[in-house]
Amino acid sequence: MSNFYRRLFPWKQLFLWLNQDHVPTYAFTHREFAVTLRNDAYLRYNSYANHTELQKDIIRLNPTRFEIGPAYTAQPKDRKLVQKEAFKPILRELVFDIDLTDYDDIRTCCSETRICRKCWKFISIAVEVIEVALRNDFGFKHLLWVYSGRRGIHCWVSDQEALRLSDEQRKAIVNYLDIMRGGGARQGLKVDLRLPLHPSIHRSFTILKVHFIEIALEDQDVFKDPEKWKLLLQIYSELELPRHSIEQTATKSSVEKWNLITKAQPPPPKADPNTKISTKIPIGQQKKINRISETNHNVILHYTYPRIDLEVSKHMNHLLKSPFCVHPGTGKVCVPIDPKRIHEFDPDAVPDVRDLLRELDKVDRATGVADPGTSAQPSWEKTSLKPFVEIYEKHINNVLKEKLQSKKPQAHSMEF
Repeated sequence: MSNFYRRLFPWKQLFLWLNQDHVPTYAFTHREFAVTLRNDAYLRYNSYANHTELQKDIIRLNPTRFEIGPAYTAQPKDRKLVQKEAFKPILRELVFDIDLTDYDDIRTCCSETRICRKCWKFISIAVEVIEVALRNDFGFKHLLWVYSGRRGIHCWVSDQEALRLSDEQRKAIVNYLDIMRGGGARQGLKVDLRLPLHPSIHRSFTILKVHFIEIALEDQDVFKDPEKWKLLLQIYSELELPRHSIEQTATKSSVEKWNLITKAQPPPPKADPNTKISTKIPIGQQKKINRISETNHNVILHYTYPRIDLEVSKHMNHLLKSPFCVHPGTGKVCVPIDPKRIHEFDPDAVPDVRDLLRELDKVDRATGVADPGTSAQPSWEKTSLKPFVEIYEKHINNVLKEKLQSKKPQAHSMEF
């Protein structure tokens, strides 16, 4: 790992991302870094004057990973020199964590720590939904999505407004996004919403219903299990499906089972072609149509809506693994992902630290480098890590550009 930290980790980019300036500010110097050593010792409240100091210490400690926390009112390493109540977090990216273990009740291809391309699609559509919500509903611009190294994804929001959110405000945002309350349709679903849906949830539903058949029904075959099929029938009990239809469909695919459910539903009232006014139907019939429509929405959202780890987002002082760390269990690097190409992302194709070091060795032999271990220059651009660092740099440049623009009005205001 020391070679990885010495030659491949993008230290300067990490500094610029956290500091949002080329000159060190408290956003970096007062930032907490926590490291996990190979003996599982966990060292918190480390802080550094610049990225060179951080790099040297990480190379010296050679941890399995390190995490990033908030910037405090004092440098974390000097926290004992200030009064306890005066040592408080003051600045932190808004973060989100989505892990596929939270989908174990609906994914059938894998479980626990295992993942594949099929269940990764849950993460892909979660990114699609959260991206739109954070940008459209809250106006955030600078979202960095990072693969967790095994079965999940992290989102770091670097906007100035996001950095200064209080714990209560962070809690309000994540609760706004979360709909996994439980208790729907006789306790069979984790989603229990009423129509009309909130505009944000309606927008999410519009995105997710497109993926429902492919991901939930075809890939996961979620109703293949007899108990899940029985539960679905209970959820739609007022459809009063003929017993012979249920028995004939019991061994069929989830797509065919879902078709049975949808075809048995009463059609909505038709509009008169001349007046465009819907035909009146009995109130009882209309209520039944509304209830079934609500159930349809809740079922689709239950099987597709993002499952966010709420506690990670609620507190400013929550620590989260740094981008470009290596997952100790898989050897995969925690690489940034372009959200616009999230559906193309393949977790199996993510660079492995051993492969990266072999790539470097090959380059060193080809170029005749005698002692690469002494090189202080990063060599990531010579490896398959390059496109991921470039995604990172693009995000950083956008953050720095906006920060610079925000400084100009301040500079003008000081002129007399």
